[in-house]
Amino acid sequence: MSTHELTASAAVETSKPASLRKIAAAAYIGTALEWYDFFLFGTMAAIVFAPLFFPGSDPSLSMIGAFLSFGVGFIARPVGAVIFGHIGDKYGRRSALVITIALMGVATTLIGVLPTFATAGIVAPILLTLLRAVQGVATGGEWGGATLLALENAPKKSRGFYAAIVQLGAPTGTLLSSGAVALAASLPGDAFLDWAWRVPFLVSIVLVGLAVWLRWNVEETPEFRKLAAANKTESLPVVEVFRSVPGRLAIGIAAYLFGNAGFFIITTFMIGYVTRTLGMPSTVILQGLTIGAVAQMVVLVLAGKLADRIGAGKTVALGYVICLALAFPIFALVDTRDNGLIMLAMVCGVGLSSISYAPIGALLTQLFPARLHYSGLGLSANLAGLIAGFMPAVATWFLMLSDNASWGPASLLATISLVSLIGTLLAMKVIKDDASKAVGE
Repeated sequence: MSTHELTASAAVETSKPASLRKIAAAAYIGTALEWYDFFLFGTMAAIVFAPLFFPGSDPSLSMIGAFLSFGVGFIARPVGAVIFGHIGDKYGRRSALVITIALMGVATTLIGVLPTFATAGIVAPILLTLLRAVQGVATGGEWGGATLLALENAPKKSRGFYAAIVQLGAPTGTLLSSGAVALAASLPGDAFLDWAWRVPFLVSIVLVGLAVWLRWNVEETPEFRKLAAANKTESLPVVEVFRSVPGRLAIGIAAYLFGNAGFFIITTFMIGYVTRTLGMPSTVILQGLTIGAVAQMVVLVLAGKLADRIGAGKTVALGYVICLALAFPIFALVDTRDNGLIMLAMVCGVGLSSISYAPIGALLTQLFPARLHYSGLGLSANLAGLIAGFMPAVATWFLMLSDNASWGPASLLATISLVSLIGTLLAMKVIKDDASKAVGE
């Protein structure tokens, strides 16, 4: 990043408190609903989609089929990052964010009316997978834009906190999706698999309407307006990321990896592990994930405030050290088959591992030039997501290799924690070097 860009970025005006609260609400609520839609698919994958869309004589293969369909959304996410990174860096953050939430709402609602394998045969899983891909495209443009909507309006001294506000959308989405599935699953008899699983998908269209309205009524960010007024937006921002800052992109991918990959091992894979391998009812793990999501919300706010005190980089690094330390204990607690200890595992796994997730947006925003913010953040998160989307299937494979012993997926979780810790330390070094060069010049 040049001295000029650092100076221009620092000079950008911030929004007034009342306006900032409205902007933060639009970023948070829209992201929460976007993640509700995206997580809902993952929550349903092992419980519903495996038997209804990927039936077979071997439950493990059926579950892998459902998880691979889940993973398609992550293949599509970089496509969304490219499309919406271009729109967001060239035409503005708000326009991109309105499109992403509308696209997600349509795809999720259509999943709720799909025929199953018993009705439509092979067409059913194909349609399900295609709609999952559309969800992925929408999600690929969401996080970077929502983060910038909040951070580019916030005062510099509070950017860790506002980055965490955006991240609250993830546990809110988890909470809403897990709660909706748990409510539908509590119906008597075969109602859940017969029809009730569709309801959480169908209500999405109403919720998304609210999010579209909120985002339509916020102003473009000051930083983008300044770049546009000075005619300094990139004509091909995604190409420029790969041309001028490929090393930073690689670091960003590594630093963000646990936020996707680790999370989906702890949540999506764990649902299948508890229900299929340990033979426990789905309500146990769903309740644990719900409590874990509440803990995550508390941790995110506290970690955001911590980041404003000690710095985003130090907070993210601290979080990944904790993730590394918790990898094996989380699975050990789940293996006890004790309801209370499983809930404790989810509080640790989903809650404490979120320390790094809170200010990761603030860290990555410092890593990329202002003119490439949307594309840089989006590509970092979603190329990491491309790897992460297959983690439930990979973790299932590790479980099979370890003869259904939990040390297999726990080892995978620990490795991902270490990769993200190394990426974070490298990001901190690059940012420090940028600051030193700016002072020297």
